[in-house]
Amino acid sequence: MTTQTILLTGASGGIGTAVADAFAGDGWRTILCGRSRESLESTAETVSEAGGTPVVRPLDVRDEDAVFDTLLETIPETLDVLLPAAAVMPHAPGERPLDEEYYEDVRTVLDTNVYGLFTVLREALQFMPSDGRVLVPSGSVARDPKPGMGTYAPSKAAAEALARGFAIDVDQTVGIVDPGLVATALTGDTGRDPTDVAELFQWAALECPAEKLDGEIVGLREWKQATR
Repeated sequence: MTTQTILLTGASGGIGTAVADAFAGDGWRTILCGRSRESLESTAETVSEAGGTPVVRPLDVRDEDAVFDTLLETIPETLDVLLPAAAVMPHAPGERPLDEEYYEDVRTVLDTNVYGLFTVLREALQFMPSDGRVLVPSGSVARDPKPGMGTYAPSKAAAEALARGFAIDVDQTVGIVDPGLVATALTGDTGRDPTDVAELFQWAALECPAEKLDGEIVGLREWKQATR
């Protein structure tokens, strides 16, 4: 059993839920953050059944004061791993060319996927030891845009840039984890089952050499090469 703590935003489903369950199996204290208390409570049930200690905290990552208060009130000593998985896409993949994007949706996506990510990283790093790790989820769309992705693809490119910038400026290891296409609400439930990539995030958090993760992108290939 461990006394370590992981905090996940976007823990209401998808990758956040799957990773929370995986860490719970090792007895981690798991802080679950998201906008929907009902969905977080569902995740907490599975975390408890897996042996973890869940803490549910509804949170809007765009609210910097709420982010800091959440950290202050839920981190017992230090935060060992951060998975900032909160992200939004107001339309189905492939359905919104950038030149048809709605201004209000641009603001929503950038506020959550970029400003919200910055806020969570900036505030959480204060609670992390120098050997703590931040795992920023991303995908190839950040580097190889596909048609109709609207503002989502640029927002993920910005998220990767933020991860690299923090990696240069802070002592903690800040890396980008690319699990490929995963079946979540954002992808229209197309892709790999989130549980199939949860071990990738565990490996990135606990086993991947810091120098190969810090400011870098690790994905399925690196994970499989290291663990086969």
